[in-house]
Amino acid sequence: MRRGPTRSRRSLRARLLVAFVVPLVAVLALVGVVSVTALRHQLTSQVDTRLEAATDRSRDYSAGPGPGSPFPRPDGEDGPGPAFLGARGQGEGTLGATVTGGVTTSAGVLGPRGQEFELDDAQRALLAGLPAGDGPVTVDLGGDLGSYRVVAESSPDGDVLVTGLPLRGTTDAVRNLVLVEALAGLLALLAAAGAAVVVIRRTLQPLDRVVATATRVSELPLASGEVELAERVPPEDTDPRTEVGQVGTALNRMLDHVEGSLAARQESETRVRQFVADASHELRTPLASIRGYAELVRRTGGEVSPDVGRAMTRVESEALRMQELVEELLLLARLDAGRDLGREDVDLTALVVDAVSDAHVAGPGHRWQVDLPDVPVVVPGDAARLHQVLTNLLANVRSHTPEGTTATVRLRAEDGWAVLGVRDDGPGVPPALQAHVFERFARGDASRSRTAGSTGLGLAIVDAVVSAHGGRVELDSAPGRTVFTVRLPHATGLGG
Repeated sequence: MRRGPTRSRRSLRARLLVAFVVPLVAVLALVGVVSVTALRHQLTSQVDTRLEAATDRSRDYSAGPGPGSPFPRPDGEDGPGPAFLGARGQGEGTLGATVTGGVTTSAGVLGPRGQEFELDDAQRALLAGLPAGDGPVTVDLGGDLGSYRVVAESSPDGDVLVTGLPLRGTTDAVRNLVLVEALAGLLALLAAAGAAVVVIRRTLQPLDRVVATATRVSELPLASGEVELAERVPPEDTDPRTEVGQVGTALNRMLDHVEGSLAARQESETRVRQFVADASHELRTPLASIRGYAELVRRTGGEVSPDVGRAMTRVESEALRMQELVEELLLLARLDAGRDLGREDVDLTALVVDAVSDAHVAGPGHRWQVDLPDVPVVVPGDAARLHQVLTNLLANVRSHTPEGTTATVRLRAEDGWAVLGVRDDGPGVPPALQAHVFERFARGDASRSRTAGSTGLGLAIVDAVVSAHGGRVELDSAPGRTVFTVRLPHATGLGG
């Protein structure tokens, strides 16, 4: 399987720094290589010039030295090298060798006081293998001698005369140049990198401010409610002549568009909520009238046929169900509008006892249990609405679990929070529904064994009421264990 191109994970600052430093390193390396090569070539050329002069002296001396031309040797003794090493003008370090029949017969190097040093067998063999007449070549004699620039020439008598000069001075000069260039290049590179870091940081500061603006906008609660986007990129960071300014300008245009869209959405939601509230309020009276007339017809059963009586019973029950739906919609509309709830001390312990007692009557086929602390748990809030929270949670258990299910209501006070849990051992909430269970008109599937009608608003009301009290509600469900946990702040009382 082919993979797409790998994108760099480095930051823009790092990439800019690399883009600046890498060419600089390449330029410094190129300058260093060129300068070292030029210096080596120049110094080698100078050695070759001196070598040519030394070769001429060796050739002239070998052709027949004149009176007084030999350079006096120490103690008047002959050295291991050829006689032309004694020619006047031969300097310290000059190498001389005579090769006869492919064998070095004599070889030596002049010392600082004119003395001659003998070459070892490996060095003599290396000189014996040099081709005559090919011009100056570089050989590495190893040991203390190092590299030499040598010339091999044939003499009239058939021998090969080898003359050489050391390259130690050239090597030392090149080494010193490399060291100086390396140190100077490193210092220049560090200075340039430091300057680049400062320039890049200052250049990208506007981009940091743009990022900060985008981050603050991302932290705003934009999901619901009236939203005002006051954050904008500062004018100094919106210069269209710069790339960062273009980004800042584009971000401001996007924020303007988002703010307009949010305002339109909020206006639409407000109209819908007002419509729901008005419609719910207006429907209460006709629904009450329908129930009243249906009940009146049902009570005068002797005067109507049985079919009409049964129809009126169904009309009355459906009108009652519709009235419950209208009341729930009206409550949600009021909560969405931010209407203040009642604020009084609510004894949750007593509220749990009353709600579970009602659940016993409404769901005799279930087993209802309570787990209460030794002292009352009191929170500030609207008693009727909090009672409705617990009633809806128990109704959810009753509606969506089979008979025989055990439901336990547990109440505790923990660190200033009232923690109210409703747990059952039913089939559990399907995983696909758990993320949407508190949404409006969310319904469980058939596996929850629903035996009664449901508007799909019960848990939405629970979430809305708990949020209005500054708390939160959570769901933890698996087959055989479903727990709804309500947390309400500012609780007093000690947990058992």
